[in-house]
Amino acid sequence: MQEPARADSPETPPPGADEALPAAHAWARRGQALSRLWPTSALLCWLLGWGLLTALQPQGAVLALIGAVLPVAALAWLHERRWRRFMVLGGFVASLLAGPGLALLPAWSWLLPLALLLLMYPRSTWRDAPLFPTPAGALAQAADQIRLPSGARILDAGCGLGAGLRELHRCFPAADLHGIEWSPLLAWLCRLRHPWARVRRGDMWAQSWAPYQVVYLFQRPESMAQAEAKAQSELESGAWLISLDFPLPGTPAILVQPLAGRHSLHVYRF
Repeated sequence: MQEPARADSPETPPPGADEALPAAHAWARRGQALSRLWPTSALLCWLLGWGLLTALQPQGAVLALIGAVLPVAALAWLHERRWRRFMVLGGFVASLLAGPGLALLPAWSWLLPLALLLLMYPRSTWRDAPLFPTPAGALAQAADQIRLPSGARILDAGCGLGAGLRELHRCFPAADLHGIEWSPLLAWLCRLRHPWARVRRGDMWAQSWAPYQVVYLFQRPESMAQAEAKAQSELESGAWLISLDFPLPGTPAILVQPLAGRHSLHVYRF
């Protein structure tokens, strides 16, 4: 006789699971909608916050601040990327500190974070996150798969502050490491942090990948088709491409390795 399923068995969903799943999907859809509106979504959140602050002023300053900051914080959390959450909430708080009500900061100080972001990423400030650092140990499986001669040339395409170069150096200590970064500020800081690598400021899509035995990418999913076309047209036979998180859309990987958190490693040979 079959034993009745217990309430805590894997086959029996916990109470409220059926209701929680559609709610989670609804929140995810709202986050995706806000992401598509970026950066307009940030401006709308700030306008909503100031509207609530003005409307609640007769109820007292403390209540007005709470009633304005909490909705902006909730809308900031709906954004899919952490840096955008920070920009929405941090920008609103900065505007409060520099605004006519508090005036704890000079009015022009609200522009400092934007100026820094523009300096870091002059062209793509609003299209992508400024920094996606490679996690420690993320490339260890690639080192087990790839065997390179001493002095092999490796390119970190879009090296940022050099977290990927650090991991490549750890995995391939005898390699000749190169990095290219569009932001002049990040390229300069990367050179200071990693003097053993050859880092220059430039466009990773304009530079030829032909001289390299390995190219490492930690890009956006939208750019992977472009990366695939560039690798197929420029990489020499036998060269490797390592991509963190995002696969090439039309090329089978030699290795697909799930990593800690939400990361995954994709290794290709051309």
